[in-house]
Amino acid sequence: MLRSVIRRVWRPVVAVAAGVCAFVGMAVPAPAATQARTAASGYLNLHQCVYYSPSAANHFTTVVPSGDGRFMAGTNVSTTADSSPSCGGGDGNYTPIGLLSGVKALNLASGRYLNVHQCVYYSSSASNHFTTVVTGGDGRFATGTNVSNTADTQVACGPGDGNYNLIPLLSGVKALDLTSGSYANVHQCVYYSYSASDHFTTVVPSSDGRFMAGTNVSTTADSSPACGGGDGNYTPIGLLSGVKALSVA
Repeated sequence: MLRSVIRRVWRPVVAVAAGVCAFVGMAVPAPAATQARTAASGYLNLHQCVYYSPSAANHFTTVVPSGDGRFMAGTNVSTTADSSPSCGGGDGNYTPIGLLSGVKALNLASGRYLNVHQCVYYSSSASNHFTTVVTGGDGRFATGTNVSNTADTQVACGPGDGNYNLIPLLSGVKALDLTSGSYANVHQCVYYSYSASDHFTTVVPSSDGRFMAGTNVSTTADSSPACGGGDGNYTPIGLLSGVKALSVA
């Protein structure tokens, strides 16, 4: 009988103790999703500059300045959302094409993942590729680059304009966890085929993995671009490639 009394007394005491702990915030940890470090506030302004040579009938794209500094792109992190692309004047042969260039202001506070979508288009009549990572000025060559709480796994691209069509094998998407480091390191790898007199650019790896680009989020600021070796026909051009480390924390 004494044991029965002890049990009846002990149970309410345990319940009261648990209630007190919950009240002062000691007993139940916050869910993991609310404990994750959030990215910085402000905007990652992703600038896309598409250059063209009429004599070569050839485009290429920069999102960060090229290694030689002739082909600029104003990608930055700021408290201000940029509304127009900032591009260099080119080298006299290749000049910027405003219709294909563009900028997207990505709100860093709106989600955990920076989803970089890369869309590569090709014209068989011109034997010419070009790349978009944000939607160009005329909207025909759309891309799905965004900041979200969801990690994208499939690239979202527009179909092109009938002459230039999407090449899924060279397109791709990479979800960058903004809470995993202090820097978003944007790598730009420009490849060139001497036989076709044709450039194209990758910012994330192509879907087939042959044309790499080392874009990442890290605690370290990258200082040199990480690019793949190409496929034997298209090879990396160091002078046009580049990297920019953007503070996101």
